[in-house]
Amino acid sequence: MYALSRAALFKLDPERAHELTLSAIARSPAINHRLFGARVPSAPVEVMGLSLANPVGVAAGLDKDAVAVDGLAGFGFGFVEVGTVTPKPQAGNPRPRVFRLTGERALINRLGFNNNGVGALVERLGQRQTSRPVGVNLGKNRDTPADAAIDDYRAGLAAVYPQADYVTVNISSPNTPGLRDLQAGAQMEALLTAVVAERDRLASLHARRMPLAVKIAPDLDRASIDVIASVVRRAGVDGVIATNTTVSRQGVSLRWQAETGGLSGAPLRTQSNAVIAALARQLGDTLPIIGVGGVQSARDVADKFAAGASAVQLYTGLIYRGPGLVRECAAAAKAAVI
Repeated sequence: MYALSRAALFKLDPERAHELTLSAIARSPAINHRLFGARVPSAPVEVMGLSLANPVGVAAGLDKDAVAVDGLAGFGFGFVEVGTVTPKPQAGNPRPRVFRLTGERALINRLGFNNNGVGALVERLGQRQTSRPVGVNLGKNRDTPADAAIDDYRAGLAAVYPQADYVTVNISSPNTPGLRDLQAGAQMEALLTAVVAERDRLASLHARRMPLAVKIAPDLDRASIDVIASVVRRAGVDGVIATNTTVSRQGVSLRWQAETGGLSGAPLRTQSNAVIAALARQLGDTLPIIGVGGVQSARDVADKFAAGASAVQLYTGLIYRGPGLVRECAAAAKAAVI
């Protein structure tokens, strides 16, 4: 069934196809559950203090404005991450800004944190029906100077705190100028320490401690990964999401070598797994790692867990394989956990 839908959708502009698909998902949570979610095996785990029905989640970027949370949960995901959202609405980069690499089962995007702002997202989250945990991926506005980035992340955290089950600090998108510079040791530590302090203040205010994760890039050398591992332990975050999209074009045909933006999908798999493994060697059992990048089969899930992940997230794989992939991945995750 999905193969027929995909054939039609792939004739459309990628961003338009995404908008139509997300709208359809939003309208049919009960149907999604009946056709797909009811078939997803139970594989309960605890990650970052959150109880998950299974360790397979939706990656940030698929539902930036939280318009289809219930519909996505209906597919059987154990958790859903929305965003990236910024304090103020922003249009993102000029179109076209999403490209399908069908032969490589990949995407390139240079969306640039296009979203309707944190206020609109919080309003929608307040209307959700699902009991599955929902995380919010936070970014900074494009026009916010680097030395004021902390203010954007604190403002976003305060806004979403009443509605989110966890928050991810996104400092790894390649499509916002200067954002990845925040991964440097001293800058990263200052940012995360400030965000954790704000989380602790809000926890007292709301009588609820919300887990914090940080999402990192795949384009890091071993020394940088070691520094990040030390920083996240000292800062007091609760988990690491590895990884975001890559600026590398390894494994991509010549046609796409000069196209700017972040690459996701199958070519990212090995690179993402290497970062997960390097992080796991440093972190051990002290912090969970959520693995993202190139998950398009049960084998890919097994490889993520073997590298050191405690959970996985899907985005590009869902586009190429459809919602039946959730069941396959949850079964593989269950086998890996057992």
